[in-house]
Amino acid sequence: MSYNIHITTVEKSKVDTVDFTNIPLGTTFTDHMFICDYENGEWVNPRIEPLAPIATHPAAMALHYGQAIFEGMKATIGADGCPRLFRAEKNAARLNTSADRMGMPHFPEDLFVEGLKQLVALEHNWIPPAEGSALYLRPFMYADEPFIGMRAANHYKFIIMASPSGPFFSKRIKLWAEKKYVRAVEGGTGEAKAAGNYAAAIRPTELAKAKGYDQVLWLDAVEHRYIQEVGTMNIFFKIDGKFITPKRDGAILDGITRMSVMDVLKAKGFEVVERPITIDEIKEAANAGTLEEAFGTGTAVGIAYIQEIGMGDELIHVSDESPVGLDVNDTLNAIKTGKIEDPFNWIIKIEKELV
Repeated sequence: MSYNIHITTVEKSKVDTVDFTNIPLGTTFTDHMFICDYENGEWVNPRIEPLAPIATHPAAMALHYGQAIFEGMKATIGADGCPRLFRAEKNAARLNTSADRMGMPHFPEDLFVEGLKQLVALEHNWIPPAEGSALYLRPFMYADEPFIGMRAANHYKFIIMASPSGPFFSKRIKLWAEKKYVRAVEGGTGEAKAAGNYAAAIRPTELAKAKGYDQVLWLDAVEHRYIQEVGTMNIFFKIDGKFITPKRDGAILDGITRMSVMDVLKAKGFEVVERPITIDEIKEAANAGTLEEAFGTGTAVGIAYIQEIGMGDELIHVSDESPVGLDVNDTLNAIKTGKIEDPFNWIIKIEKELV
């Protein structure tokens, strides 16, 4: 379907004021944003306009009842100088999976991708050139109807904004296996990328950081034994030559980096198994010397190499090196930047003159 996206540009870009050697994630934003409104049962008025605060009624339903979902993805610069998107259609589909669970309308997936392409084409000068850096893209949807009452909203906004960022983790990380607080349960909203999931994780994450850890390793809500995922990542363990990742059960986010890493690992000849895995099994493998490496995967972090897992008074040493994780990360980055061929047909190449 063809869409007419109206574009209003800033008089002067502020990109020249940005130090691309120091760009922590989520602190600097580009000149423009994509916006679309849901009213009378349809999405209308897709547009790109200068980034600015949006007037919100105090009774906006997202503020009271939590109908808010989002996606995370990145644009990179290819070796030919053209911007590139990575598996954008998967993000579009996952947004609608989240919308289903949260009682929100679907957003047209082709408009999702077209909006991204138009915005990235306009903001291509904001994509950092350094290896491991990218333009982080944040599509999100929220209920902005002013109404106090428990029902699905009738009015929503869909927005895409962009933020240049450098590498997320520059060192090996330590995880805290959380046995008091829980992230998600089967039948809950764990598989949805809902804002409330992350709000509920803030307090436990701060407590873990106070203990000297980087992220929470979430365990199941019933037995506090089965590993689910990390605060901002899915997780992989290499045990005795085989990669194991927790099976999706409705309480684990369907990570796009996760599925991509699985494909790359299999292409490199590794066996990848999705199954329930307990923290006790990880401890036993570490003690037996068969736990070879572990890493987290996610859009913001890329691949984060795990050194230790704390659990109560115990400390599980994972590894000091992650040779396969490093190789997979290099492969993904090379595909994203066009340094090697894309054998999976994951990349959407954007012409800078698109707009």
